[in-house]
Amino acid sequence: MSEDATVNAPAETRAAWTPDGEVTPPAPKVSEDAVIAAIATVYDPEIPVDIYQLGLIYAVEIEDDGKVRVEMTLTTPSCPSAQELPSQVDDAVRAVDGVSDVTVEVVWDPPWDPSRMSEDARLALNMF
Repeated sequence: MSEDATVNAPAETRAAWTPDGEVTPPAPKVSEDAVIAAIATVYDPEIPVDIYQLGLIYAVEIEDDGKVRVEMTLTTPSCPSAQELPSQVDDAVRAVDGVSDVTVEVVWDPPWDPSRMSEDARLALNMF
């Protein structure tokens, strides 16, 4: 590839240069599947189902620069895990390759209800 082609390449494929002149590969794209898998490692301590299957995750937005925004809720505003669950989501998503920053926002609208749970979660909790 010529030097001109490197300079004119789209930002997501352009390599960076170190002060010593070495080429460093571009940051990997953040995979939505990897982010969801990371979120699925977080469990409400009172419920034996991960928070993704419980339907507590309302949105996952991934920017090209690796910033991830997660919009989530809790089963109730008085949830005893209200402080720890968003922090656990933040930690889990930060561990995903390519993630540069994470914002976790707890929202209450629409309110969570059991209809948001996956079929697997309903089966695990005997909620048919």
